[in-house]
Amino acid sequence: MGEQLAQYLASGLVVGGIYALIGLGFVIVYGVTRIVNFAQGEFVMLGALGMVTLTARGYGVGTAFVVSLLAVATVGALLERVAVRPLRRAPALAVLILTIGASIALRGAALLSWGTDPLAVPAFSAGPPLVVGGAVVVRQGVWVLAVAASVFAALWWFFNRTYAGTAVRACAVNPRAASLMGIRVDRVSLLAWTLSGALGATAGAVIAPITYATYDMGLMLGLKGFVAAVLGGLASPPAAIAGGFALGVLESLAAGLVSSAYKDAVAFVVLIAVCLAQVAGWLPWRVAQES
Repeated sequence: MGEQLAQYLASGLVVGGIYALIGLGFVIVYGVTRIVNFAQGEFVMLGALGMVTLTARGYGVGTAFVVSLLAVATVGALLERVAVRPLRRAPALAVLILTIGASIALRGAALLSWGTDPLAVPAFSAGPPLVVGGAVVVRQGVWVLAVAASVFAALWWFFNRTYAGTAVRACAVNPRAASLMGIRVDRVSLLAWTLSGALGATAGAVIAPITYATYDMGLMLGLKGFVAAVLGGLASPPAAIAGGFALGVLESLAAGLVSSAYKDAVAFVVLIAVCLAQVAGWLPWRVAQES
């Protein structure tokens, strides 16, 4: 039983690292713009399918990873400039519907470009699975955790040690006050969407060798990343990271101890529970509100 629990925990941490990366994308965009970007899952999908195309054309895994990340970050920036920016004074519901429409459009474009078949991506490193604490972990799972940890550390340094990161934090606290202090809120919004695209692409690129890449993979991953972000109140990157890992472990335990048929339902049960608890005032935090 102990080895089984260790296996569930290891699997949950790997998946949780992906949810945490996606949740961070939600938090960064929402913090700056107060927009819930439901196209975040499609950034994940584009990152995975970009890896498929580039590795199939003979590029190394490292090169394909960097190019995919930059390409999807550019998609995020273009989405902000072309679609979101013109609606910056529109009601929040209109912008929310816009991100859902963008998600559908990107998914449709991927369907036309890559088809419906699952596509394989080579693992970042070859070799047999590793045994850690009685749990068997595929080498790509180690890459998932290593890349996620590196991204978390890089974001901590960015937000706490750079002017641009400080500007993002200031806009997340109070965009109007940040503007009065000389911060270009429009540029910070562009940066937030660019980072969101890069985070989504990173998640897609590292998970694709484990799950394969499909045109619709971003739908469920995006929703679970959203749940991870909501667990942190949509306001705190560290809380979103913790929420992602917690959700991954809960999913893995539910699949192993109850039934794998309930694995995908866990995220939605958690989301409903968090919403009900917040309405009842049982939570020590609340989802960030527009200032």
